[in-house]
Amino acid sequence: MRDTRMKHFTISFKPDGRQISIHSGATLMEAAGQAGIILNTFCGGKGTCKKCLIKLEPGGKEVLACQYHIQSDLTVIIPEESRYFEQKILEHGIKTEIEAVGIYEKYRGEAFAGKIFGLAVDIGTTTVVVKLINMTDGQCLATEAALNPQSRYGDDVISRIAYAQNDEKLSELQKVIIDCVNELTAKLCKKNSVDVNHIYEMCVVGNTTMGHIFLKLPVTQLGQAPYKAFSLEAHDVPAGQLHLEINPAGNVHTVENIAGFVGSDTIAVALAVDINSTEETTLVVDIGTNGELVLGTKDKLYAASCAAGPALEGARITCGSRATEGAVEAVVVNEDDIDLDVIGNCPARSICGSGLVDAVAVMLDLGIIDLTGRFVEPAKLKGKVSPAIFSRIREQHGEPAFVLAEKDDAGTVFLRQKDIRETQLAKAAIRAGIKLLQKRIGLEDDDIARILLAGAFGNYIRKESALRIGLLPNVSVEKIHFVGNAAASGAHMALVSQRCRAKARELAGKIEYIEIAHEPEFQDFFADSILF
Repeated sequence: MRDTRMKHFTISFKPDGRQISIHSGATLMEAAGQAGIILNTFCGGKGTCKKCLIKLEPGGKEVLACQYHIQSDLTVIIPEESRYFEQKILEHGIKTEIEAVGIYEKYRGEAFAGKIFGLAVDIGTTTVVVKLINMTDGQCLATEAALNPQSRYGDDVISRIAYAQNDEKLSELQKVIIDCVNELTAKLCKKNSVDVNHIYEMCVVGNTTMGHIFLKLPVTQLGQAPYKAFSLEAHDVPAGQLHLEINPAGNVHTVENIAGFVGSDTIAVALAVDINSTEETTLVVDIGTNGELVLGTKDKLYAASCAAGPALEGARITCGSRATEGAVEAVVVNEDDIDLDVIGNCPARSICGSGLVDAVAVMLDLGIIDLTGRFVEPAKLKGKVSPAIFSRIREQHGEPAFVLAEKDDAGTVFLRQKDIRETQLAKAAIRAGIKLLQKRIGLEDDDIARILLAGAFGNYIRKESALRIGLLPNVSVEKIHFVGNAAASGAHMALVSQRCRAKARELAGKIEYIEIAHEPEFQDFFADSILF
């Protein structure tokens, strides 16, 4: 089998200090996304808004990231004005607001040499993200992430609700997540030479179940109709009460929830993308184990939750993993074979969510699977696909499979029939939820002006692939924009700004929750969305 990592180039990003490897012909916009850097794409990548200008070294030549196709190793400089969330934070006046409103001011008498730090925390069902923030100027110093260790009790919220049926087990789940946040905090402090006693404020967001467990609030009712939250309110709790290893006098702020299955992370996303100000119909899709949706304009907003499961984050997939070194993160057709982008530019060992979406789209385009998701019989493909592609069609675990990579030292990475079905279930849950929200408002696909993709890997998946597998409404690619981990960015904003906390409270009261599982047409929409 030929080397599927040919024609790759190394792209270095300044001042971020990040470096990735990507296939020839990819745009610098795609490369930035793989590096976790979100650029402005107001024009949807058409090159007309000129808001994604970056500089090439040496020489400082300016190019548009969305239009520049990579043909060699590059070092690029990304200015602040071309970055999505840096611009959003400045637009919200965070630096000015801190001085005027003064969340950090209440600690000034206690702090040493003016060192006042905070933590923005996004607790996802699968992943936990912690950002270390300088409270005096609102700047993010560093970010750490880890798998949510509660996953050993079940990979979705229903499993964890079922586990936490008594106080002892709820306490166990709480301790696990508190320990995780403390470990990530310790890493951030060590790497940035920050004393934990100089961390005075923490803002935590997550889905309603994760938030309840973090605060040790009852969760049993979340698993029973009508799925009511114990509390939808924001909370401010002393750090010592939660055994968080920051300054004991510090405060932990949790943002409001919307409903039993739409939590403070959705509020944080809505805050980060400033949906409360949009005049054009906007759909926000936060892709994760619990897919959250927000649809509407500043005049009326609806939200829903989809039990997508963890497949799109790499779980329940035979060779799946989170986005870690050795994971296939992109799959493209290259001449008569396929080409892979692998995190770390090393032999492939697994496949993460973005690679999964790409791979399924490629398999559809090549005719390896049909619109029902079933593998086409190899005999029917002979002569219709290249010999190199045909050689990848094998049997694994007694099922038809498509081999992506085969290395003696790293094992075989493949997708089998079961993996395709898991992908279908995940994407159908999200798409059916979107269809129900569209029906509630009376919108066709063409009526949606913007789709904002958020989530742990929202900025990594290719728009074309998401459309190809039917994950999103059938719109032009120019309408789709990546906003990355917007929940963590919203937590950052609420951490440092009293005005942003007030906006979060306003959003929680304004967004109308739709319980899609109770909608009579949900099953019909779901069944229809299973197909590619």
